[in-house]
Amino acid sequence: MKNQISLFVVAILLSHCTTSEKNNNAKPVALKSVYSDYFTMGMAVNYRLLNSADTSLVNYHFGSITAENCMKPEVLQPSEGVWNWEQADALVAYARANNLKIHGHCLVWHEQTPNWFFADGDKPASKELLFERMQNHITTLMHRYKDDVQSWDVVNEAVADVTDRIYREKDSPWFQITGSEFIAKAFEFANTANPNALLFYNDYNSASPEKRERIYTLLKTLVDSGVPIHGVGLQGHWSVYEPSEEDLRKAIEQFSSLGLQVRITELDVSMYLWEKERRDVLPDETISYTPEWQQKQDKQYEMIFRVCRENKDVVSGITLWGLADNNSWLNNYPAKGRKNYPLLFDENRQPKSCFYSITEFEKTP
Repeated sequence: MKNQISLFVVAILLSHCTTSEKNNNAKPVALKSVYSDYFTMGMAVNYRLLNSADTSLVNYHFGSITAENCMKPEVLQPSEGVWNWEQADALVAYARANNLKIHGHCLVWHEQTPNWFFADGDKPASKELLFERMQNHITTLMHRYKDDVQSWDVVNEAVADVTDRIYREKDSPWFQITGSEFIAKAFEFANTANPNALLFYNDYNSASPEKRERIYTLLKTLVDSGVPIHGVGLQGHWSVYEPSEEDLRKAIEQFSSLGLQVRITELDVSMYLWEKERRDVLPDETISYTPEWQQKQDKQYEMIFRVCRENKDVVSGITLWGLADNNSWLNNYPAKGRKNYPLLFDENRQPKSCFYSITEFEKTP
């Protein structure tokens, strides 16, 4: 009996050493290598990261980067005809130097677009003027990076969150001036600017049944009308609570039935239920990253990647919206100052257990 106990203790110690080595000493397998037979692994990159030591980790794990903010209209063209290329040029140069693909984000969005787009002096711009400005912006940007950016989020978040309408009407100046016509126009302008680029519609809550149906209605309208669209981005700002496996599978099946690629474009797995409106953090609201919450996150990440692997014929990529928990946008959104733990790497840039939940699996043909 004594020998059995001793053997049991030794086994526990060996197991502990193996886990410790995996987490602290052994270099983890590169994400892009693990998923080379499935789809492209990407990460959102901001200008600040380009000047940090984190680039080595990005280069090791990812084959694609998304411009987090530096290609949005408010950064690139804060005033009409006044272009600010510094940050976008730096990102493109970094991608070239490290043989990374680039996904452009984003051409047309109701947020982070300067007010001058929508004004003509003291009155709202006409539809004709707004389309002229849209075309000029898209053409100038896409021509500059024609040889570098392989795909674009052309229109971002045009579908309503409410259930009584398809389109985001009340808070979108694009819709207020042009109706839904701006969506097709944006894709047409983008396709003319670079016929070789893959063009995506991108939105959040896209696996949620009701909004999924509204997004599907929009996409089907575009496809049936012959609009040049190649894919749909499921933003993937999800949580330990959602989406369910059933809802994710249904979204991939439904959107791909239109002949569109599916990408998870902005993935992070929050500890908290989804909220849209910004607010202050409540007392005692922040969750500690306990083993219980860790297991919930591990399970959700594992499910998302497993479902995408099983649909590799239509899922062309997954992009993480950030590198490590210390610099996630969810540490301040929607509750200012609330701590979150949504990414694969911890505050010390070490892989979390959810990293291993998506890399340790049996590969299938």
